[in-house]
Amino acid sequence: MKRLNDYRMKLVLVGVVAAMVLGGRSVRADFTFGEPTNLGPPVNSSWGDCIGCFSSDGLEVYMDSDRPGGSGSWDIWVTTRETIDNDWATPVNLGPVVNAGGHEFVAHISHDGLELYFTSNRSGGYGSLDMWVTRRATKDDAWGIPENLGPLVNSSRRDGAPRLSPDELELYFYSENRSGGYGHFDIWVSRRSTKDDPWGEPVNLGSSVNSSACDTYPFLSSDGLLLFVCEEIGSPIRPGGFGQGDMWLTRRASISDPWGTPDNLGPIVNSSSYDGGALISPDGSTLYFGSERPGGFGGMYGDAYQAPIIPIVDFNGDRIVDAADMCIMVDHWGTDYSLCDIGPMPWGDGVVDVQDLIVLAEHLFEQLPGRPINP
Repeated sequence: MKRLNDYRMKLVLVGVVAAMVLGGRSVRADFTFGEPTNLGPPVNSSWGDCIGCFSSDGLEVYMDSDRPGGSGSWDIWVTTRETIDNDWATPVNLGPVVNAGGHEFVAHISHDGLELYFTSNRSGGYGSLDMWVTRRATKDDAWGIPENLGPLVNSSRRDGAPRLSPDELELYFYSENRSGGYGHFDIWVSRRSTKDDPWGEPVNLGSSVNSSACDTYPFLSSDGLLLFVCEEIGSPIRPGGFGQGDMWLTRRASISDPWGTPDNLGPIVNSSSYDGGALISPDGSTLYFGSERPGGFGGMYGDAYQAPIIPIVDFNGDRIVDAADMCIMVDHWGTDYSLCDIGPMPWGDGVVDVQDLIVLAEHLFEQLPGRPINP
């Protein structure tokens, strides 16, 4: 009977709040990370393995690996799964058209799956590392001959880790000692008006994002509101970290707002070893990254790990997700109150509305550790 009453109460609360008026703007919401777990074989091997990007449906992962069977020392591989609940299949090398025999790594696939941007030291570039793009007519076709992004985007030094914004009109990447930077490596962005236009003059993200350390391997969340920044292994690192290279996160209120100062992801996911290459699954539920922490399978850059991204739904801190938390959400309905802005992604979308209610409803009547449900 108690469970039935709880269920009825949940339905009533959902119905009441869902009928309210929406509104607001983008702000920061709270979330935390769960304990990282190693992805294990076949994604990880006894060599170096790191996830580069997901396809938009979450069923393909393009990864970097120096495992045997490739065309060069570091190649791009792809692993697939039938559904998001299935295990990953054995990675398949993209072949010699994409992997030219040197270093190919940190790939990013377009939303439609027909363009793959990546980093390479192959011949025909403008620096020691350049950014390239390969295309295919359909998802069933093979990747075509890669094209260099050109001397406006690529410099005479090292440029890499290209990342598209959700609308594919911004290209984020790192660049080495480019004029106008703040450190040895900085994060830059190139823009274009339409997908048919060429990429424009790169712009440095500024001192709020870039530091005097080596800021590399950017990654944007699928809503474009989070930007991860990592540190180059073996290079100067930002103060305030936990290991030999950490992952950091900067946010912006909307896609038209500037980026804020990066925050360290904390000791749950950053270890005393090297941790980098941070990216988020398309649905925003999981953080993926590479780590050299003990207990892995691989060599340089270590293994691929995952950690759940957990929205904070206990708004009043009483260790119970119940009507009191629902009332707090109701009180701030239609506003930009960050504590209750937990959906559709764990970091919110800038307004307390039905998306946040759905997330809270999924956790109603859960007991959190440290307090009994009926004290």
